[in-house]
Amino acid sequence: MKTIWITGGSGQLGQTFHFLSQNSPIFRFLFTDSKRLDLTDSKAVLEFLEQNQIDYCINTMAYTAVDKAESEPEKAYQLNAEMPIFLAKSCQNFGIKFIHLSTDFVFDGQKNTAYTESDLPNPLGIYGKSKRMGEVGILEQNAQSIIVRTAWVYSMFGNNFLKTMLRLAETKTELGVVADQIGTPTFAQDLAEGILKLIEIWEKKPINGIFHYSNEGLASWYDFAQAIFRLARKPIHLKAIRTEAYPTPAKRPVFSLLDKSHWKKTTDLEIPHWQDSLEKCIVSSLPIS
Repeated sequence: MKTIWITGGSGQLGQTFHFLSQNSPIFRFLFTDSKRLDLTDSKAVLEFLEQNQIDYCINTMAYTAVDKAESEPEKAYQLNAEMPIFLAKSCQNFGIKFIHLSTDFVFDGQKNTAYTESDLPNPLGIYGKSKRMGEVGILEQNAQSIIVRTAWVYSMFGNNFLKTMLRLAETKTELGVVADQIGTPTFAQDLAEGILKLIEIWEKKPINGIFHYSNEGLASWYDFAQAIFRLARKPIHLKAIRTEAYPTPAKRPVFSLLDKSHWKKTTDLEIPHWQDSLEKCIVSSLPIS
């Protein structure tokens, strides 16, 4: 039985893997978070690797506060570039295959068709720049690495757009949501299951490099919010607003649809449409009345 180490175990993707691990017949899982293991402490990381027999590492740990990163660049670069690069190199030394989560924010959003893995990154802010630096360093340090770029991840765990909307619905009757930024919501459970499938394939043949994964379809944040409130049966009046009406410290890509052709060709898996996965997430989490 292969052992998978999940970093960032208390984050939403880490918790999703924990949920899936309870019914996994072929993988054994190790979970760490910042309280159990400080990934910026090189000595502690090496000791952990020496003490545990690990086959795969999935690094879900990251600095994801997009706007706050503009005023905390050192912290963003430490967690999104320096730490994962060291982790990738250390895994290489221990013969551990490495999977790292990255983001659509490595692109500038100026394209009008879906981004492929070969498109040139051009991040707009510190968050995207730090994640891109991490990508480059990882691929240089560990030939047995896979980088999975994803976007707009949500679940019933951690902090995300879905949970923010549901929280606001408790006190708001009207809400303005940006309608001119386009991408695809991604259900964390679909993403985690896809990564585990990727590992099953990796067991049989060598694969590496960059992959894109999100759910199928496209949406604006307004579309996403509208679907959330409809499925959750929340009578909120939504107003579609432009990005200019909601200024933020960090600039976002206005179009960040990801092309999943490489993923689908490699895994032969059908990727669910974002609306179907959102319904699965919300309906399965609603209390029975």
